[in-house]
Amino acid sequence: MSNEGKIYRVAGPVVTAVGISPRMYDVVHVGNEMLMGEVIKIVGDYSIIQVYEDTSGVKPGEPVTNTGRPLVAELGPGLLHSVYDGIQRPLAVLQEKMGDFILRGVSAPGLDREKKWEFKPVVSVGDVVEPGQIIGTVMEGTMEHRILCPVDVQGKVDDIKAGNFTVEETVATIGGKDVIMMQRWPVRVPRPVREKHQPNIPLVTGMRVLDSMFPLAKGGAAAIPGGFGTGKTVTQQQLAKWSDAEIVVYIGCGERGNEMTEVLTEFPELVDPKTGNPLMNRTVLIANTSNMPVAAREASVYTGMTIAEYYRDMGYNVALMADSTSRWAEAMREISSRLEEMPGEEGYPAYLAGRLSEFYERACYATSLCGKDGSISVIGAVSPPGGDISEPVSQNTLRIVRVFWALDTKLRERRHFPTINWLTSYTLYDNQLKDWYVKNVDPSFPALREWAMQTLQKESELQEIVQLVGSDALPDDQKITLEVSKMIREIFLQQNAYDPVDTYCPMSRQFMMLKLIKKFSDLAQKALLAGATVDKIVGIPARQRFIRSKYEETIDDELTAIDADFDEQFKQLGA
Repeated sequence: MSNEGKIYRVAGPVVTAVGISPRMYDVVHVGNEMLMGEVIKIVGDYSIIQVYEDTSGVKPGEPVTNTGRPLVAELGPGLLHSVYDGIQRPLAVLQEKMGDFILRGVSAPGLDREKKWEFKPVVSVGDVVEPGQIIGTVMEGTMEHRILCPVDVQGKVDDIKAGNFTVEETVATIGGKDVIMMQRWPVRVPRPVREKHQPNIPLVTGMRVLDSMFPLAKGGAAAIPGGFGTGKTVTQQQLAKWSDAEIVVYIGCGERGNEMTEVLTEFPELVDPKTGNPLMNRTVLIANTSNMPVAAREASVYTGMTIAEYYRDMGYNVALMADSTSRWAEAMREISSRLEEMPGEEGYPAYLAGRLSEFYERACYATSLCGKDGSISVIGAVSPPGGDISEPVSQNTLRIVRVFWALDTKLRERRHFPTINWLTSYTLYDNQLKDWYVKNVDPSFPALREWAMQTLQKESELQEIVQLVGSDALPDDQKITLEVSKMIREIFLQQNAYDPVDTYCPMSRQFMMLKLIKKFSDLAQKALLAGATVDKIVGIPARQRFIRSKYEETIDDELTAIDADFDEQFKQLGA
C-alpha cells in the first residue's frame, strides 16, 4: 500500500491525488504545507480528498501523504471547558501560537499533553475487566470523569496505580496491554452501547412551553427551525443553562462570526444554577464559523457527536446543540457539486436525507458498556432561507426528529418570547412520557395539558370569526374562552429569559399555574350561569394579581394565595 503520492487536480477544497492507495475516510496531508484532508471518494487510481483548510496556492505536483488512519477525536480528561474548531484543534492553543488568525497547516492535539490529572483506580490487580468498564476516575473541575477501558481491551488487571498522570502515561496494564487515559475514536463511527431503550424520561428545561406542551425525551431529537431574529440562539442557551443534562456540547456549525462570538463570550459568563460555577465547566464548544473552510464544517457535527457519546458512555445525560444543520447541509452541497455528483432537490446531494438520519439517529437513551444508563438529546437548529420550512433540509429533518419547535416571526413582532408557535409545533413523545408526568408531577397533568392545547385551538378558530364580525358578536361563553386562552398565552407560554424568577420554572410550578388557569375557566363559566357579566369576571383583582405573580420572588406563596382569592372572589359573583 503506497502512502506517498502527488496532487493531480485542485477544485477549491476538493483535491484529486494519484500514487496513494488509501481507504475511504483516511486522513491525508496535502501539499507542501501539509494541509489536513480526508479521502471521500476513490475512482480507480484517483483518490478524491476534501481538505479541511483553504487550498489557495496549492498546485498539481505537490506531495500527498496518507496517514492510514480515519479522522479521530481525542477523548479523555480536559475536554470540558474547551473550545475547538471543527476537527478538534483547540482554538485557545492555536491563538497562543499565532494570534487571532489561524495559519494553514497548523495543528495542535485536542487534549493537553502536559497537564497531569489525579487518577483514582476503582478496580484492583487481579480483577477481570470488560470492554467499556470504568477502571478509575479523575476530577475534571466539579465533574467526575470516568476512565473507561478501551473497547478493544479486556482481561485480567496486571497492574494499576493511583497518582498524577498525563493523558499519554500508562495508568494500567490489562490483559497484557498498556492503558492510558486518552482514547482515539473515528468520528463517523457510532460508539457501541450494551442496549438501547425507548426514551421515557423528559429533558426538563424549565421552559413552560417546552416542558408542558412539547416535551423532548432524554435520548430524543428535536428540531428548531426559524428565521433570523426568532430566538434560536437564546432558546439553545436557555436549554444549555437550565436543562437537567449533566454535560452540554454546543456545535456552532457555519454560523456567522458575530453570532459565534456572542456564544463564545456569553457562555463563559453564564453561571451554572446547579453548582454556582461557570457553565463552561460542564460544556464543550465547537466553533466553526461560516468563513472557515467548508469541509471542516461538514466534519464538526461528527466531532461533537463523538464527544457527546463519550460522556454518555460514562453514564451521563448529554444535551447536544447543533446550530445550525442548514449550514452543514450547505457544506455538503458545495462539496457534492465540486465532486460533480448528480444534484438532488435544490442542488443538495441525493444522500442529504441519509446523512441527516445518520446524525440524528446517534441520539439515544441507552445502557452503556459500563452498565450505567446515559443519554444524548440532540437539538438541531435549522435556518431555512427566508424562514420557508418547505425547503429540503427542514423537510428531511422533520421526517427524522420527533419534536418540532416552530419559531415564528409573527410572534417575534408581537414581542411574545419564546417565539414557539403552539399551533404548528408538536411532540411525538407525549404518550411515552405520560407515565412520568403522572408519577412525578400530578395524575391530572396530562389531562390539564390536553385541555390547554384544545383551548388554544378553539381560540384560533374563534379569531377567524372575530376578524369577520368583531368580538362583540360572540356569545359570553366564547368571550370567556378567548380570555382564558389569553391567560394561557401571556401568563403561561410567555417567559422572560432575562428575569431572575421567570427564567426557570420547575414542573411543580408549571402544574400549579396551569391548574389555576383551568380553575379560573371553570369558575368563570359557573359565574356566567349565575348571571355575572364578562367584564366583572375578567376584572376580578385575583386575575390581575395572577398576571403579575410570575415575576415575584415569593411566586409559590403567591400562587397559593391566588388560589384562595379565586374561591372567595368568584363566590361573590355567584360561582
